[in-house]
Amino acid sequence: MAAGEDVTKLLIDWKSGNQQAMDLLVPLVYDEMRRLAASYLSDERSAATLQPTALVHEAYLRLVAQKLPDWQSRSHFFGVAAHLMRQILVDHARRQKSAKRGEGVPAAPFEEALTFAPERSGDVIALDDALQALAQVDPRKCQIIELRFFGGCSVEEVAQSLGISVATVGREQRLAEAWLHRELSRGWGG
Repeated sequence: MAAGEDVTKLLIDWKSGNQQAMDLLVPLVYDEMRRLAASYLSDERSAATLQPTALVHEAYLRLVAQKLPDWQSRSHFFGVAAHLMRQILVDHARRQKSAKRGEGVPAAPFEEALTFAPERSGDVIALDDALQALAQVDPRKCQIIELRFFGGCSVEEVAQSLGISVATVGREQRLAEAWLHRELSRGWGG
């Protein structure tokens, strides 16, 4: 059985109340969650305030605190994990920004806003605000962005998770990226 299928089976078992499944799941998902966290925190300057391991542990604690989660697949699990990591990063960025009130925040492109660094906490907050606005306009496009960029899912995994075609994922991702870029540019006076 492939690792993705193992994860899906264990998630279903965990959903059914099997606590042993959760214990078996941890080693299968930890490395991938750590890789995601490291990519968010890839700027070494961010290591002074938030470590990938701390981000993974905080996200994992929030995941296991859920009562009988409704996991549907591996990609669904990582989508939820990615969303939680995003929220943790946004909370951290808001704390950083509130500690530095009055300082200007330079603009950064959409792709750079996806990488967390303390000096770019305003970018993370602006990206989160834009994603929340996108979710109001088109929730599926927001899910695609979260699964692709925060969940590290492939286009195929996103398509499977959302029950849509690979072509639709690609098309909607491009539209969502353009929408986010426009929103972020407005917020930075562009």
